[in-house]
Amino acid sequence: MTLSDDARYRWQVLFRVLAAIFGGYLFTSLLTVFLALVWPMPKAEAVVAASLLSFAVYTAAIVWVFSVRSATRAWVGLALSCAALALMNAAMLPGGWL
Repeated sequence: MTLSDDARYRWQVLFRVLAAIFGGYLFTSLLTVFLALVWPMPKAEAVVAASLLSFAVYTAAIVWVFSVRSATRAWVGLALSCAALALMNAAMLPGGWL
């Protein structure tokens, strides 16, 4: 059984919505942690500044997910950037690697 063009389009939109919601949230939270760790200011101020910036980053991630050519590219792009941020965060934590 093959999917009609309408059904295929609906699945693509669903996958993009899921990528935007969950992948965008994960990317934003990892970037927020990274920025809070690297900004040269008191930790409390760095956390607040990174948290404020996270709203714009999440919005940009959602827009990016819907602007790439396919849902697969969106998922791959988010996965690779999240993996890189997770490794950098793990390396920079006070205890070192997990």
